[in-house]
Amino acid sequence: LESSLLMQPWASVCFGESTFLAKACFRDTGYILLISDLSSVWYESADAEAVGQRSKELNKRLTVPVSSFLHRLRNLMCPLLAGQPDAATSFSCHHAAGGLSLHVKSELSGLPFYWDFHCCPAPVEMVSRHLVRPLIQMSLALQYQVQELTSLLLQKDAEIEDYRESGAALSRDRLRTEPFQEKTFQQNFMAEVRSAAN
Repeated sequence: LESSLLMQPWASVCFGESTFLAKACFRDTGYILLISDLSSVWYESADAEAVGQRSKELNKRLTVPVSSFLHRLRNLMCPLLAGQPDAATSFSCHHAAGGLSLHVKSELSGLPFYWDFHCCPAPVEMVSRHLVRPLIQMSLALQYQVQELTSLLLQKDAEIEDYRESGAALSRDRLRTEPFQEKTFQQNFMAEVRSAAN
């Protein structure tokens, strides 16, 4: 389950007035949920036996196979993570004893359906594998992309200057651009990042 979870993208979700990042993976054998507010990371991994036990406690009137509960949970969570939550389903969360509890209220087979995700703090290795490493890898990739684009812009400026020195002129003056100043660009960019962070 966790290896499959690595392939899932993070999604921004709102529970009440709080915004979280979340990802989840559901199978017939169980599920795993990872959720973060960028200060803490919580997770829950539950196998079919645990799902069956909790479903009996929360949904005494429902007598359906565990696979049906897991299928229903997947159908509730996946649209939420895709930004298309079901209007007939409500989600709420609260912090409790160092963990995070996510309460779901919906229906199944015409009867009320309730579910509680009991998330505990994620181990450091899990946080690193799912959040820290991917962020660092993406940051490095973007840095490389910026370096490549900067190099391309400087080459284009050199090419344009060569045309000008050869006597070429623009047919439309509005297309004229100033030479790219890498240092100025970096300073302005960092100033905008700091402003956005505040």
